[in-house]
Amino acid sequence: MEIMYLLVPLSVVLVFVIGVVFWMSVRGGQFDDLEGPAYRVLMDDDKPGAAPVPDSPGAAADESPPR
Repeated sequence: MEIMYLLVPLSVVLVFVIGVVFWMSVRGGQFDDLEGPAYRVLMDDDKPGAAPVPDSPGAAADESPPR
């Protein structure tokens, strides 16, 4: 029964700390836009000429691999 004198205040402190961390994340804007990043990934411009891709040596179609 003496353990209750330790566990009850410890649990109250833990709940308070979790509440403070949650409040700081809400005030910091962590939960402002939950759907925006998912839409940005889906609506990304994936056209072939959009960004140059460096060719690796031996990757061209007319070159044969070394033997």
